[in-house]
Amino acid sequence: MPTDPDVTLFTERPWFAANELLAFVVELVALACLSWWGFTVGQGRLLHVLFGVGTPLLAVVLWALFAAPKARLRPGSPVVLLVKAVVLGGGAAAVHGVGHPVAAVVMAIVVVANTAIAEICRRTVLVRPEATHGGASGPAAGPEGATGPTATAPD
Repeated sequence: MPTDPDVTLFTERPWFAANELLAFVVELVALACLSWWGFTVGQGRLLHVLFGVGTPLLAVVLWALFAAPKARLRPGSPVVLLVKAVVLGGGAAAVHGVGHPVAAVVMAIVVVANTAIAEICRRTVLVRPEATHGGASGPAAGPEGATGPTATAPD
């Protein structure tokens, strides 16, 4: 019975699953921070609402179009990382903008570390030990032995 490679990856590499969960939490925190900043910008209630709702909404649209795993437009890695830097880095900048520079630095460090680990893990071909035959090196000839993608990710 074939198994889903992503499920296998999560069960065999719990640290990978933990990092993916952290990535999701960081994304939600970045949206909350963008909204928080937006509600403090400008003069008047209309501008507060416009920036408080519009800034995270714009970030969600950018993410859905370019950076989400099932993005509508899946560009190359540099564009995906640029969108991630704008959205997640924008969340850290927003925290700084509302007057919390230490929290902004901590958030930026978490964003960089989490994104780096996620990108490295997604590009690594993970092979089960029994997938190699006769001591041959490298990944197995087909997807049946791999626990992750058999080639580098397209992003």
